[in-house]
Amino acid sequence: MDLWDVMISIFWFMLLVAWFWLLIAIISDLFRDEELSGWAKAAWCIFLIAVPWFGVLMYLIVRGRSMGERQAREMARNEKAFRSYVQDAAAPGGGVAGELDRLVTLRDEGKISSQDYELAKQKLLGAPATAGQVA
Repeated sequence: MDLWDVMISIFWFMLLVAWFWLLIAIISDLFRDEELSGWAKAAWCIFLIAVPWFGVLMYLIVRGRSMGERQAREMARNEKAFRSYVQDAAAPGGGVAGELDRLVTLRDEGKISSQDYELAKQKLLGAPATAGQVA
């Protein structure tokens, strides 16, 4: 086997990798699309598997633009969800630290006992709480 045969083998292998990458991207796009019926999704999947390269190219020609739009909408949804999560976690009084501050305030004001404080703190921190714990 000479260098030219190795180069041709690498070329065919890279074409196979490219086809798998496109196939995964297209199938994930198919299942992300809410407007397409189940039968249409199944037909596209069969077409993609039956005639691999032609099916991938036809999908990109027919639905390529909307594929990019769906991906952009999904990225925007993910970004919005992430920002919402970060804002909730970083909000003053939010999260575990805020709850612990609230519990300390309630204990210091005498609204809850030290035993209730310890139980609530252990529950909040995820440690197993026992009824006999006292500060």
